Amino acid sequence: MTSGYADRIAGFAEQAERDRREFDPPSDPPDEARAMAFLREGLGPLVALYLEARTAEWDVEFSAAELEQIHRATNAWLALYARCYGVEMEPDVTVRRAAELLLDTNNIRDTAQLLTRVPART
Repeated sequence: MTSGYADRIAGFAEQAERDRREFDPPSDPPDEARAMAFLREGLGPLVALYLEARTAEWDVEFSAAELEQIHRATNAWLALYARCYGVEMEPDVTVRRAAELLLDTNNIRDTAQLLTRVPART
């Protein structure tokens, strides 16, 4: 059984995988504009979908497959964000954690920085 969000989730998962496959690391990091594009066009809208589902007037339950797609997409975009700064990592972050931080910070860049520690704050 899938939620009413299955098609949108599948679209995000496909885009995240395509972004990962097509990614060419910057020759002179950081590439902040591209890092922000992954957040604005990928992670941010995915987290917004999750928040929309969790605050809906009806009870939305994601299937195991949908949750796996959300998890992979969340971490793909966080990894790409970090790679734009020259940092290789394979994060293991839940979308719920990303959503909680986004609600706390009201800023997807701050959310990504807190989740990845990239760029390092001094």
